[in-house]
Amino acid sequence: MNYPKDFSLQGKVALVTGAAYGIGFAIATAFAQAGAKIAFNCRSQKHLDQALADYKKLGIKATGYISDVTDEAQVNKLVADIAKDLGTIDILVNNAGIIKRIPMCEMKVEDFRQVIDIDLNAPFIVSKAVIPGMIKKGHGKIINICSMMSELGRETVSAYAAAKGGLKMLTRNICSEYGYANIQCNGIGPGYIATPQTAPLRTPGNPFNSFILAKTPANRWGTPEDLQGPAVFLASDASNFVNGHILYVDGGILAYIGKQP
Repeated sequence: MNYPKDFSLQGKVALVTGAAYGIGFAIATAFAQAGAKIAFNCRSQKHLDQALADYKKLGIKATGYISDVTDEAQVNKLVADIAKDLGTIDILVNNAGIIKRIPMCEMKVEDFRQVIDIDLNAPFIVSKAVIPGMIKKGHGKIINICSMMSELGRETVSAYAAAKGGLKMLTRNICSEYGYANIQCNGIGPGYIATPQTAPLRTPGNPFNSFILAKTPANRWGTPEDLQGPAVFLASDASNFVNGHILYVDGGILAYIGKQP
């Protein structure tokens, strides 16, 4: 191993979808610190402008684009624009996602479809758009942001669990189809991470907050920064023989049966 060169992303072009804040922002920040050129998308100019200002505060030059990752035509244009502005994409992080916490029998079909569209169909669309360029370049890294719900079910998250379970298998299938082209496709499965999306669950006195702390051997919620090291590893040459793997960054939840009452 050539350490730390094997972990460097110097000169690489990375697209991180939905990297205006939270997990995506943290991963993009780590990639930039490792030397990568950062591209990201937003669906609104307001969020794009705020994200660009936030990156600038950290001294990071990121390039943002207005694009809906569920729209194949917009994604194809996004990938072409990035190639023109920064170069062919070396690293893709399929991070954009939503969750709707609604009991299954109360959930509207259109809500279920929206979650599947953003959390599963979009990674398919964006991966499909970048893989030909990666094949031509002779290498590529795709990281899908999965979830513990890729393995477990829980009340009120039927659409999210279905999408993330599907994303796990899409990850393995991309590995299976394109490993021959020196493309590594892996997933990161975050545990319960303190982000704006999970803020309602972390309010003082919320029983769910106590439940998560009791189920997590680390006895805390994760932070977006906890995902930075794993993401850099999976994006770098240090992981060139790691393919089709889901790396769970969960503080030990999946390994733990819980405390005896």
